[in-house]
Amino acid sequence: MVRYTIQLFGITVFALALIWLVGSGEAVQSSKSTGPVLWADTLHINVDEGSSKEDADKKIRDTFLADVKKLTQTAFNIRNQYMEEVDTKEIIKAGIEGMLEDLDRFSVLMEKQSYDALMESTHGKYEGLGMQIDSRGNRIVIITPIEGTPAYRKGLRAGDVIYEIDGKDTEGMSSSDASGMMRGKAGTSVVLTIKRAGIKDLLEFEIERAVIELRSVNYYGVVPGSDIGYLRLSRFAEETSHELREAIIALNEQNISSLIFDLRNNGGGLLDQAKETAELFLDKGREIVYTKGRLENSERHYYSERDPIFAGQKPLVILVDEGTASASEIVAGAVQDWDRGLIVGSNTYGKGLVQQIFNISTDGSMALKLTTAKYYVPSGRCIQKADRQQKGSSALLPENHPDTTAPGAEGEATEEDSLKVPDKEIYYTNGGRVVYGGGGIIPDIDVEGETWKPIEINLERKSLFFDFAVEYVSQHPDVKPELEITDDILSQFREFIQEKDFDYQTSLQLALKRLENEVKDEGEEEMFAESLEAMRALVEKEKEDDFDESVDYIRRTIKREIVASIAGERGVYEEIVLKTDKTVAKAIEILSNPDRYSQLLVKGQNKAEL
Repeated sequence: MVRYTIQLFGITVFALALIWLVGSGEAVQSSKSTGPVLWADTLHINVDEGSSKEDADKKIRDTFLADVKKLTQTAFNIRNQYMEEVDTKEIIKAGIEGMLEDLDRFSVLMEKQSYDALMESTHGKYEGLGMQIDSRGNRIVIITPIEGTPAYRKGLRAGDVIYEIDGKDTEGMSSSDASGMMRGKAGTSVVLTIKRAGIKDLLEFEIERAVIELRSVNYYGVVPGSDIGYLRLSRFAEETSHELREAIIALNEQNISSLIFDLRNNGGGLLDQAKETAELFLDKGREIVYTKGRLENSERHYYSERDPIFAGQKPLVILVDEGTASASEIVAGAVQDWDRGLIVGSNTYGKGLVQQIFNISTDGSMALKLTTAKYYVPSGRCIQKADRQQKGSSALLPENHPDTTAPGAEGEATEEDSLKVPDKEIYYTNGGRVVYGGGGIIPDIDVEGETWKPIEINLERKSLFFDFAVEYVSQHPDVKPELEITDDILSQFREFIQEKDFDYQTSLQLALKRLENEVKDEGEEEMFAESLEAMRALVEKEKEDDFDESVDYIRRTIKREIVASIAGERGVYEEIVLKTDKTVAKAIEILSNPDRYSQLLVKGQNKAEL
C-alpha cells in the first residue's frame, strides 16, 4: 500500500511538472514507454559557445527532474516518518499552491466546487428551479425568479422568504446549502414552504425541477422615441454568439438605424465567443485578437470568418466600465482598432491573460487553471495591466464575476487606473486615430462612473430598498412599472428605514467616537460633556443632510426595486436603464447626431488634453 501511494504521488507530481515545463503544447505518450513521464521538447535557451543545444536541454531536464525528486522525497518522508498522521491530499494541495504562489494571480488550483461553478458559467445551464436567492435575516430570501423558469411559472416572487425546503427548516441555512437542496435532476420535485409579505399563513409550493439556461443577453429592445437599438450582454458562454445573432436580427427587423452594445460589468468568458461576437460587427477577414506567450507555438491570430449581420455603415457605440474585462475587452478593442464604432464609458479592467484548464486528478477533484499567454488587440495593444497581474492585488472583481477558461478572469472592479492618459503608450487605429496602451481599453468618450455615498452604500448593503419594495408592492398590488416616486412614497421610505433602526457611521461620527474614547481615558467626561453633545447633534444633522443630498439616487433606486418586483429584469431596463442611465444617455446623444458620431470616428478625441 505504501509503495502504491508513493507511485501514485510520483505520477501526479511528474504530470504536473510536465505541464509546467511544456505549457499548452500537446505531447504523446509512446506505447513502449515504461514510465509515466511525457515529454515534448519545446524549450529554447541560450547556451555557451562550444556546447550543443541537446546537451544544454539535457542539463536543464536533469536539473528539473532532480528538483522534482526533492518534492516526492519530502512528501514521502512526511507521509511515513512524521510523528502524527497527516492527510496526503492536503500535502499535495499545499505543494501545488506553493508552486503557484509566485505566478500571476489568475493561475490557481481549482477544487471540485469552484471547477463545477466555472463549468456551469461556461455551459450556461444547470438543473434546478431558476431563481436568485440570498441569506438574509437568518432565512433564505428569493431575490428574483428568472423569467420562464419553474419558479417563475409557479408564481414565486421577489421577497418571498423560504421557511422550509422539503420539510427542512432554513433558519441559519447558508444560501449555498439551500441552493444545493433545491437543485437536482430535471423532472424531480421539491416542496418549498414560503412566507409572503401581506399574507398571514405560510404557502406551500411543489415545484418540478428543469434544465435552467442562463442567458447571456439580458435585454434587447429599441430606445423609446427613437430608432436606436440597445443590447445588453452580461457574459461570454457557449451560446452567447447564437443569442446575440438572434437579438440583432430581431432588432434589424425593427429597422434600427444604430446600436448601443452594453458590455459594462461583463467579466468575459470564452475566447471563441469573443471572436464570434466581434464577427457580428467587423468585415470578414479582419483580425480580432492574437495571443502570444513564452513558447513559439503560443502565438495565434484570430480573424473574422463571416460577413457581419450588423452592417458596417450602421453606427455602433459600445458601453464599457471598470468591470468590463477579458473577452469584453477583446470585442471593444477590435471594434475600436478597426474604427467600426465608438467606445463610451470609463477605462476597462485590463485583464489580458490567457488561461487554460488542465485536469490534474483522475477523479476530477482538482484542476489547474494556468496562464499560458497574453492577449493583444489588432493595433498591437496588450490588454493586460501590469498591476492586475500579481497575486495579492487589492482590486478584486465581484464574487459573481463570470469569466472562465480562455480568456477567463478572476475579477475586480473598482481600483482606479494608476496611469493617466498622457503617460500611456500611443497606438493607432486602422484609420489613424490615436488609442492608448498600458492595459485595458480607454474609451473614446469618457463618462465618469457613479460614486456611491456612505448612506447609499449602507442602504444597498442592508437591502432596505429591496425590503421596502416588497412591502410596498404587497400593499399596492395594482402598482404599475410607470409609477413615479412621489414625495409621499419618499416619506414612507424614510419612515420605513427609521422603523428598521437604519444607521451608519459617517466620517464625523468616527472622529467623534475617537474623541469620546480619549476623553473617557483622561477622565474628563464632565468637562467635555457639553461639547460632545453638540457634536452628536451635528452628526444627526449631517445624516439628515445626507438623505436630502442623495434624494435623486434614493428615488431612482426605490423605483428600480419596485419595478424589478413587478416587471422583472425587462422592466428595469425599460423603465430605469434606458430612461435614467447617464452612460446610455451619452450614447443616445452621440447616435442622435450623425455628424458628431462621424467626426469622432474619423478624427478621434485628444485624450491627453481632456
